[in-house]
Amino acid sequence: MRPKPLMPILMVMTRFLPPQFERRQLFAIWKPILIELEKRTGLRFDLVVQPDIPSYERQYNAGAFDFAYMNPYLMVANPAGYIPLVRDETPVTGILVVGRDSPIHTPGDLEGKEIAFPAPNAIGASLLIRAELARKYKINFTPRYVNSHTAVYLSVTQGLASAGGGVQKTLNEQKPEVQERLRVLYRTAAFAAHPIAAHPRVDAAIREQVRSALLDFAATPAGKSLLQEIPLARMVPTTMKDYQPLKDLGLEDFFVPER
Repeated sequence: MRPKPLMPILMVMTRFLPPQFERRQLFAIWKPILIELEKRTGLRFDLVVQPDIPSYERQYNAGAFDFAYMNPYLMVANPAGYIPLVRDETPVTGILVVGRDSPIHTPGDLEGKEIAFPAPNAIGASLLIRAELARKYKINFTPRYVNSHTAVYLSVTQGLASAGGGVQKTLNEQKPEVQERLRVLYRTAAFAAHPIAAHPRVDAAIREQVRSALLDFAATPAGKSLLQEIPLARMVPTTMKDYQPLKDLGLEDFFVPER
């Protein structure tokens, strides 16, 4: 029987849009990529988009998907034993933004303040920032989870939060008038980016076939254009070794299990 891999899509991986539009956007981005992958491998891929992050994490932890695109931390908290295949060469770095004219000039100034985050387990925009603020700066703050990066930036510009967590890509995607009202206060350490990974039940030969097809596609102009939307345009092979530094951080102290 011909293999029928599944490619689930994280709700946090590209645009941060209303759910009814985000689902269409994800299909628009991923479907052409999977069609090309089918041509190159002879395999069939079904695109599976979960309705929310908790649903995705439950299915991922249960090993429901043959292939998955995931938050890097899920490579560390990985009960189903997924094997990373490829990632973007550009590392993940979280940013902490404040209002352009805010009196806050160092992370230590956030003692006792409220900070907006898109979600508890967003690796760059939340996990890394919360860990570094607590461990490196030893400050107490109140996290407020607002469901999207756009909502984080608006919370800061509207004075609803003293600071907010995000990543440079999503800040760059905001309207000019929003970007002009923000400044980057702090950047986290950098770590390996979101991988596409395979469940260990997928035959090793098929895993390598998919890895090779993705890398070949990423080397073409059409591939770079499509993959940039994820972003995976600067695609490179990856292994668990690349995620060991993230594992060594002990971020489980800050991970919030989804229910």
